[in-house]
Amino acid sequence: MHPSEHQIKIFSCRSSRYLAERIVKALGTELGKSLVTEFSDGEFQPAFDESVRGCTVFIVQSTFPPVDNLFELLLMIDAARRASAYKVIAVIPYFGWARQDRKDRPRVSIGAKMVANLLAAAGCDRVMTADLHADQIQGFFDFPVDHIFASMVFLPYVKNLKIENLSVAAPDMGGAKRVNAYARLLECPMIICHKSREKANVVGEMTAIGDVEGRNILILDDMVDTAGTVSKAADMLMERGALSVRVMATHAVLSGPAYERIARSCIKEVIVTDTLPLRPDKDVDTSKIKVLSIAELFAEVIDKVYNYQSISSHFVM
Repeated sequence: MHPSEHQIKIFSCRSSRYLAERIVKALGTELGKSLVTEFSDGEFQPAFDESVRGCTVFIVQSTFPPVDNLFELLLMIDAARRASAYKVIAVIPYFGWARQDRKDRPRVSIGAKMVANLLAAAGCDRVMTADLHADQIQGFFDFPVDHIFASMVFLPYVKNLKIENLSVAAPDMGGAKRVNAYARLLECPMIICHKSREKANVVGEMTAIGDVEGRNILILDDMVDTAGTVSKAADMLMERGALSVRVMATHAVLSGPAYERIARSCIKEVIVTDTLPLRPDKDVDTSKIKVLSIAELFAEVIDKVYNYQSISSHFVM
């Protein structure tokens, strides 16, 4: 990294420390010192264990449940601001509450907007994140959002597999834009799966639009949560004559019965990044899950933002 007017310091909250350590290793630096004091009633207080006065501070934390992860990030931002940091940048590989991006039924919250407001209130100057569930969330912020795409990691991996008769598929209509971009870059046909939901995390009927028979299919999504959608899509595609089905998703949420469903399914491989830690039960087979690190990508963007360089090349989907 090149010297800048304001020294760079990178810190991590507790739940994303594994990823922050990979990021600083890629940058050739060390993770800043911080600590968390815990009270007996569950309250906690993060603190910086070194000076951040006049520094450009990057704080790494994915905001997945429990809400403590989000609140720890907010407290760290507040602590940096009160310690006279020059700029405070939240590096949020997985932006939680992103599925609450609109009022899709009466009397519900818009959680993603509320999180944006909380980050601003805490004193955040900029956010870095990967593959938001909805692009329009960037508009919830009144400061810069660096929205990078894991395609920079995924595409080389897929190309190295050299899969014949490859087609890329969207698990629902909302993923059509992403799949169209991959189809163009991989020069292969695309398939759209159409699903109806009975309720949250429960898939009803599903069908496919496009040629499936005789194809090796790669299902693309921003996240895999309970794995219900991708498992059902894989079964449906195999019934229609697909040769194989792989799944590629940036965020390995993998809650509830996800690990068991993947292990039992006809899915050949599930390719994810390390924006979230894998947390399987000890007796669950995870051999189908391939984790690619997104740390070097974040390291490159952090370095360029710090040195006021263009990062537009990292926005290629």
